[in-house]
Amino acid sequence: MAILEVRDLASGYGEVQILWGATLSMEKGQLTSLVGANGAGKTTLLKTVMGVVKPREGSVWFDGRNVSSLSAHKKAEIGLVLVPEGRQLFTDMTIEENLEMGAAPKRAKSKFNANLERVYVMFPRLKERRLQRAGTLSGGEQQMLAVARGLMSDPIVLMVDEMSLGLAPVLVLELFKILRQLKDEGLTLLLVEQNVQMALAVSDYAYVLSHGKVDLHGHSKDLVHDDHVRSAYLGM
Repeated sequence: MAILEVRDLASGYGEVQILWGATLSMEKGQLTSLVGANGAGKTTLLKTVMGVVKPREGSVWFDGRNVSSLSAHKKAEIGLVLVPEGRQLFTDMTIEENLEMGAAPKRAKSKFNANLERVYVMFPRLKERRLQRAGTLSGGEQQMLAVARGLMSDPIVLMVDEMSLGLAPVLVLELFKILRQLKDEGLTLLLVEQNVQMALAVSDYAYVLSHGKVDLHGHSKDLVHDDHVRSAYLGM
C-alpha cells in the first residue's frame, strides 16, 4: 500500500485554479521527484498536500487514511513534513533554536536529542555554528538548516520544495547526496526540483507535471531516456 497518495487533486488561489486533477502515489522508502516547467503547479501541489492550501476536489491519503481536511499542523504531528521553497527560517533565531522549533510535533519531542545529534552528524557546519543567527548564514547553509529543521520533526514522509534554487553547484551536489543518504536509511521523500537532471539521477520514480496535471510518470531511469523529457527538460 502506498504511504502517500494524491487522488484527482484540484486546488488554487482565489478564483485562479492551478491544479486540475493531479494524481500520484508514493511507496514507503521511495525517493520520488516531481518535475515540470515553472507555473506547472508543483509548489501548489505540495502546499495542498500539506494543508496550507485547501483542496477544491480530490483527496490526499497518508498511510491509508484520508487526511485531506487536516491542517498543516496536524499533518506534521502524524509525520507528513514540508521543507518549503524559500526556506522560511526564523532568521533572528540561532541555528539550534530553529532546530528546536522543528521538533515541535509531539512525535518528535521524545527523540529530540537523537535527532539533533543525527542532523549535526549529517550537517557538521551547522554544529560548528549552532549559536549563530540563521539570517547570517549563506544561502547553502540556510538550505541545510531548512532540511535539518524538517528532519527534527521526525518525518515519515519529507517533502522538499526547490532545494537547489540559487545554490552553487558544489552545494547542490552535497545536498543531493544527503537526500540519497536519507532515502537509503529508509525515509520516504517527495522532491520538487528545478534541476531535472539531478532530480532524475537521485530519485526512484518521477512525475512530470504540466498545466496542473500529471503529464507523464515512470521510473526515473526510464524517463531520462524519454524523448519528451529529454527535449523539454534536459535540453537534449
